[in-house]
Amino acid sequence: MALARRNVQPETRDATRINQQIRITPIRVVSETGEQLGIIPTEQALERARDAGLDLVEVAPGERPPVCRIMDYGKFKYDKNKKKNSGASHTKTKEIRLRPKTGDEDIRTKIRQAEKFLEHKDKVQVSVLFRGREMAHIEEGRKVMEQVIEILSEHGKVETKPQQHGRRMICMIAPK
Repeated sequence: MALARRNVQPETRDATRINQQIRITPIRVVSETGEQLGIIPTEQALERARDAGLDLVEVAPGERPPVCRIMDYGKFKYDKNKKKNSGASHTKTKEIRLRPKTGDEDIRTKIRQAEKFLEHKDKVQVSVLFRGREMAHIEEGRKVMEQVIEILSEHGKVETKPQQHGRRMICMIAPK
C-alpha cells in the first residue's frame, strides 16, 4: 500500500501582504512619514502609495481594521532580515591556560591576549591546570587566578567565580 507523500520542507514564502494582495477594505493607513491617515478604502490607499512611488504594506493584519503602511517594501524586507540575522550573537569563548608555576611575564602575556579577546566582545575562560603534586598546593593556583581576575576586571566582568573541576580551576570573564 502506497502512502501519499507530504511536502516536509518549511514554507519560506513571506506572509506579509503588499499592494494588490490586500483585499480587505477599509484599512487604517500610516503614511511614509509615520503620520496617521486614518481609515480609508484600500483602493485610495494604493493610489496614494503609487503616487509616492512606494508600496502599501500590511503591518498588523490581526487588527480590525488591518493596519497598513506606505513604505519601500524592499527596504523593509532587508531591514527585517538584517535584524533577524543580527540576533545571532558574535560572542565566542576563548580560553587562556595557566599553571600555578607560570612566570609573571608569561602571565602578563596571557593577560594581554585575554584583553584583546574582551575588546573583540569575546568571553574569556581562564583555566589554571594542576599536574601531579601541584594538587596539594591549590592555593598557588588560586593566587594566579585572583591576579588574572584583578587585572582583567577593568576590561570585563566575572561571569562565573573560580571553581575547581578536578585538576582544573575555571573562571569565566565576559566583556563589559
